[in-house]
Amino acid sequence: MRRRSADHHGVANTMMTSRAVERPIEAGNSAICAHCGEPVKFVARAHLRQVIANVYVDGTWTRVEHYHAECYGSAGAPYGEAAS
Repeated sequence: MRRRSADHHGVANTMMTSRAVERPIEAGNSAICAHCGEPVKFVARAHLRQVIANVYVDGTWTRVEHYHAECYGSAGAPYGEAAS
């Protein structure tokens, strides 16, 4: 049986374009907002949200960017509408 790597067509069905999702900010989060440069911090009882974007360049994953939910909108939603 011949093994194929995940780089071959048909082996993995993955999205290789940048995309964003909106999630609650969890306790212990240490991310910095890519738009305003301030920490994306958990605040008890506030139920704040963040947008996390997987960024791909030329089909290759390069980084993750975090945004305050409000900042992502202010930045013009650079990776499209954030999925919930």
